[in-house]
Amino acid sequence: MMDVRIDRRAFLRGIGSVAAGAAATSFTACGGRADRKTNDAGSSKTLVVRDIGGAYGAANRKAVYEPFSKETGIQVSVVNIPFYAQILAQIKEGRPQFDVIDIDMSALARFERDEATQELDYDRLKSARNAGIAESLLTSYGVGKNYWASVMAFRTDAFGGKTPQSWADFWDTGAFPGSRALQGPDAGPPELEFALLADGVAKDRLYPLDVDRAFRVLDGIKSSVREFWVDGATPGLLLQRRQVVASSVWHGRPNQLIKQGAPLAYQWNGARRQSSGFGIPIGARNVDAAYRLIDFALRPEVQAGFAEVYPMGPVVPAAYKYLPRAAADLASSPEHLYTGFDLDVDWWVENKDAVTKRWQEWVRS
Repeated sequence: MMDVRIDRRAFLRGIGSVAAGAAATSFTACGGRADRKTNDAGSSKTLVVRDIGGAYGAANRKAVYEPFSKETGIQVSVVNIPFYAQILAQIKEGRPQFDVIDIDMSALARFERDEATQELDYDRLKSARNAGIAESLLTSYGVGKNYWASVMAFRTDAFGGKTPQSWADFWDTGAFPGSRALQGPDAGPPELEFALLADGVAKDRLYPLDVDRAFRVLDGIKSSVREFWVDGATPGLLLQRRQVVASSVWHGRPNQLIKQGAPLAYQWNGARRQSSGFGIPIGARNVDAAYRLIDFALRPEVQAGFAEVYPMGPVVPAAYKYLPRAAADLASSPEHLYTGFDLDVDWWVENKDAVTKRWQEWVRS
């Protein structure tokens, strides 16, 4: 598997090329392999997509599925299967309910490891060619779709006018007193990177993670952590209710609270960036329609349309010419490409089980 760090220079060149009207970066298509139990029902009028539902699913419906159906006549049905094991079990049984998997790139890497997804034929994804998509998101078994980030959120009325500027400030309960919250492993990879950043590790020196060091740093804040949250809505509610003064959070989740007047803000410095992506399961019944949907979703104007209704950043730099200035508040915007870092998918696929076990033991200790 490939290194999943964003090629920031390539992405920024892509954005610059939009303004200049030039192509961003070159891309060599990957050839497809013959996958077992695969049908190609190009004439099918129904395509089934797995996504997580909720506001994300509603945004997909509005910005991707409905315009796709209007253009192609192919109707999109959605299943919200929440857990990796359930998705994998259906594929291994040879009868997946879905033709496309919309899920984070870490999960797509695991599906590749478990031989559950088809190798992508990039000749069938014209929107990915010369589009400036980071090479790390053009993997053999999954293609990136949208960026999101875990960032620091805090109460703006909690620190006497001071603003935390870094994860070191998050850890500094003397200068910034009050309870904290951090993500628990049920919501995703434990946030060891934030502990290491707080301890002075440079963003470009994080991986491979020094797990022992990270847990020593976590020891220093453990008594101030009120909750290790397990879903995206919880951090905003904890902050709104003054149960904590600062928390890691999936960017965008507290936006509605902010719009309603809650005194909350984000700090992008040290953001941990990830991407959702598309994969096609082995056994998919409508492979042709699957490729058509993925190709449609990677068009710049479609990428922009999704970002306008849901706070995830485009993977296609050209999408930014369709977005207003508010697009600066997105994980892939030029403003944030250098202030954050990219979760190393390969490292976490290899180490997540061991780290999670240690995390659980640490929480109980």
